[in-house]
Amino acid sequence: MTKRIVFFIDSVHPVLEERLTQAGFLCQRHFKSSFEELQNVLPQAYGIVIRSRFAIDEKFLANCGNLKFIARSGSGLENIDVKLCRSLDIRLYNSPEGNRNAVAEHALGMLLSLMNKLNKADREIKEGVWNREGNRGEELDGKTVGIIGYGNNGAAFAKKLRGFDAKILAYDKYKTGFGDHQVQECTLDAIQEQADVLSFHIPQNKETRNYFDHEFLRRMAKPFYLLNLSRGKIVATAVLVEGLKSGHIKGAGLDVLEYEKKSFESFFDQEIPADFKYLITAENVCLTPHVGGWTTESYIKLSSVLADKILADELH
Repeated sequence: MTKRIVFFIDSVHPVLEERLTQAGFLCQRHFKSSFEELQNVLPQAYGIVIRSRFAIDEKFLANCGNLKFIARSGSGLENIDVKLCRSLDIRLYNSPEGNRNAVAEHALGMLLSLMNKLNKADREIKEGVWNREGNRGEELDGKTVGIIGYGNNGAAFAKKLRGFDAKILAYDKYKTGFGDHQVQECTLDAIQEQADVLSFHIPQNKETRNYFDHEFLRRMAKPFYLLNLSRGKIVATAVLVEGLKSGHIKGAGLDVLEYEKKSFESFFDQEIPADFKYLITAENVCLTPHVGGWTTESYIKLSSVLADKILADELH
């Protein structure tokens, strides 16, 4: 039997390698291999495990004649040419189930921090400033939360909100029939008319780049808090800054940024745009480095979910 070699191009939790090895796969680590080095050995690859180090496009796949699957540790597939992979009969796996709870908890933490000015108050006290009135917060109870995208992450965030006496509205262009006694399925217009909080949980594609633009901001009827834990390019940063400056956006929690590169670690190897400089200094902005789904627990779950999916296909 031909060896089924799986290339691990990015590091993931070792449970995936362990389970594939037990199932008879030969796993090879290529965490530091360059693009050119990989091209020399990719004809051997039966499977690839990756996070975000390379774009999986026509150039990358040129020498992958034996490739049967690509497993992406995480949810988004925007760095993979999905249409090309399907035409080449390459199976694609991702693992949004593995980090949906982590993303939901992170979103809730960001929202409560913004509404109660926790980061600002913490910084001021450490600087010797005791400012009670300037740090008066708002309560989530009684507010309307609008969720855009009701997949794994959007639904998980709605679940976390159930402990609050908040009205939860959800809109998903591609899904219907998900409303229940706690979440009201609605139109985008309804969210724009009613929401006190707006949270994005949609993938990045041609339709969603700059989804939050000037027209979207204009249609938001009330001042609101904005959360983005999906992909940075969904929210046009210039529009976000405009909304923050005008007060139409009361605060923003961003785990992702428009300026991110394919490799997160190289984020600051670029000129810092003026709009990002504004976000860094704004007291009503909470920033994290794309770690919403990156907890100790999700690190294991992401690999376990991929192992389940790969082995379910391979063993049947």
